[in-house]
Amino acid sequence: MTAPVRTVPSSKVGASASLETLRAVPEEVPVALVYDGTTQAVMMATPADLEDFAIGFSFTEGQIVSPSDITELTIVEQADGIEARMWLVPEAGQQIAHRRRALAGPTGCGLCGVESLAAAVPVPPAVPDGLVISRDDVHRALAALAPAQTLNIRTRAVHAAAYFEPSSDVVLVREDVGRHNALDKLVGALLRRGSEVSTGFVLLTSRVSVEMVQKAAKLGAQIIVAVSAPTALAIRTAETAGITLIAVARADGFEIFTHPHRVAGAQSIPAGSGPTPETEARHARQSSR
Repeated sequence: MTAPVRTVPSSKVGASASLETLRAVPEEVPVALVYDGTTQAVMMATPADLEDFAIGFSFTEGQIVSPSDITELTIVEQADGIEARMWLVPEAGQQIAHRRRALAGPTGCGLCGVESLAAAVPVPPAVPDGLVISRDDVHRALAALAPAQTLNIRTRAVHAAAYFEPSSDVVLVREDVGRHNALDKLVGALLRRGSEVSTGFVLLTSRVSVEMVQKAAKLGAQIIVAVSAPTALAIRTAETAGITLIAVARADGFEIFTHPHRVAGAQSIPAGSGPTPETEARHARQSSR
């Protein structure tokens, strides 16, 4: 099987000289999702944890409702890519075939074959409630994430999606060149393990787009923590799904965009009521005297 990381030569150019060196880079290959002998989608992905990817993608994209809908899963390497071949129970296979026929030869094509604007941004499922975490839980999760990103440590070029369990500090990580793929791999890993996701939260190293929120909602995740910022549509979707969306998470703090009740002690300060940069600078000058 194709290795997820490849070492390639490069020339490192500095201010006054150049150096021939080697660099580890992530591999990226076409991965075909094949159901009952017919390809449904082809994604560019890192060739690691592909069983997780196949199950997670199938679940978050609505091809299956549970891993038990897949009766057989085989990863097959081809000359020009990799196939994830899945055989489904009759009901799931018939539903996919029906959707495929409905999309054949449309007169107008929307986003990736959807038939209407409404279908492009479906209403997400509502997630359960009950989980409350602390600010320290968020910081511990961020601290645990970086050393667990084994591919990124080698390449500095892949995204990660992780699940953090505050009660045990256990972090489950999946990585990929594509942020959506990384999350699908995580979802697949959790489903294969039969993990209960009501006591932990999802961590993302990428920005939060609407698709990431929709996939997390399908999983039933109550909280998303991301190191980068969300889009406006992602915020609205998280609000609708009941997800607590935490983003711009750094060692010195984070921002809560929706449903802050799940973060203990997170008191909201009305916009504009906090100190201005000028005030903070003045206080800093005064304290240094």
